[in-house]
Amino acid sequence: MINDLLTSAPSWTNFLIYFALGAALLGAVLGFVTYAILAERKVLGFIQLRVGPNRTGGSLGLLQTVADVLKLLLKEDTIPKKADKPLFILAPIIAFVPAFAVLAVIPFSENLYFTDIGVGLLYYIAVSGITTIGVVAGGWASNNKYALMGGMRAAAQMISYEVPLVLSVVGVVLLTGSLNLIEIVNAQANLWFFIPQILGFLVFIIAATAELNRTPFDLPEAESELIAGFHVEYSGFRWAFFMLAEYVYLFAMASLTTVLFLGGWHSLPFLDFIPGVIWFALKFSAVVFFMIWIRGTFPRLRGDQLMEFAWKILLPIALVNIILTALVKEFFL
Repeated sequence: MINDLLTSAPSWTNFLIYFALGAALLGAVLGFVTYAILAERKVLGFIQLRVGPNRTGGSLGLLQTVADVLKLLLKEDTIPKKADKPLFILAPIIAFVPAFAVLAVIPFSENLYFTDIGVGLLYYIAVSGITTIGVVAGGWASNNKYALMGGMRAAAQMISYEVPLVLSVVGVVLLTGSLNLIEIVNAQANLWFFIPQILGFLVFIIAATAELNRTPFDLPEAESELIAGFHVEYSGFRWAFFMLAEYVYLFAMASLTTVLFLGGWHSLPFLDFIPGVIWFALKFSAVVFFMIWIRGTFPRLRGDQLMEFAWKILLPIALVNIILTALVKEFFL
């Protein structure tokens, strides 16, 4: 356990240990992002009856994403003449850093996690909301009315879907009696929560897709509607930071879904000889595949449909789930 390592180490080495662990996690996440993009291209290609990347890095295109990243790093970094330069530079960082910071509370197995805090779920929800500020700041600082409208649309969407997202996990908190993510996983040793919390699970996975700005909820960056959305004036590695934040959040949201509803590292009956971290990876991969499948299947919603869906459908279902869970908790458990 990482906390034990830090507790037993001399105080002067703690900084080095934190730095090394953070660098290792960042490397793992960047590796995931690199091949999650490739996997998405391959799965979408399969769904659409085409090949996908098959040149750079052999017939599987294993180096295609690496080549794309190098291209972005080598592209000219342009800043509009009348942009708010300090905020324009800072906005991609504000959007990305929270996506990485939330990973600190995700338990990947019973012995593999970075920190164990009593309100880990609350920490995740609070920190992830900061990304909205980076998106709006990027649109406003660009001094471009289309970028500003894209940023405002993104803020409206992310705030709207944050409400049913948070309410959808209240049932899990009621059943567990804790906001600690490790305790939530331990409470699923006999029954994964996606079964008694099927309504909450459905609301959560839909709202999570909208929070990630992924199809069919990708209006904030829909080039067919608002040129290229809030990041239209960004280029090169600054533009890449916004895209990096999206895929890091895909990693984080798939991990959180696994923890809250799919039993975390707990195994299926009679298969507990398989290590917990492998079970976590399998469930995590299934969630990522599901989100890619959603992108390749559903058409983009209109703006009015998107907002109505959040407030008129997901929010009432989440409230009904809370009431039903409270009744079951009170009278049957």
